[in-house]
Order: sequence, then C-alpha cells, then structure tokens
Amino acid sequence: MPLETGLLEILACPACHSSLEERDNELICTGQGCGLAYPVRDGIPVLLVDEARRPE
Repeated sequence: MPLETGLLEILACPACHSSLEERDNELICTGQGCGLAYPVRDGIPVLLVDEARRPE
C-alpha cells in the first residue's frame, strides 16, 4: 500500500536526515553512504534505526 504523497515529502532518515524513497514495503534512504532501509508495516513507516536493514 503506497504512502500518501505529502507524507513521503516530509519524512527523512533519522540517521542522516536525507530524503527517503519508497520501494516495495520499505523506505530507502537516499543519502550517500547511508542507504538504510526502513520497514513499512500495515501502512505505517517504522523509522527506528534499530529496525532498519543495513545496505548490502
């Protein structure tokens, strides 16, 4: 389920404050060297660094 357009525009990566882009059921940080992937559960972004997946 896609996030509302306005919501994605105001969200930022909690680790580096870069913007996020939606892919599948995750929000991916666009920051150089960061790239954390935050899960979206039941349409709610979980923006906790401890819950994020590290880039591969």
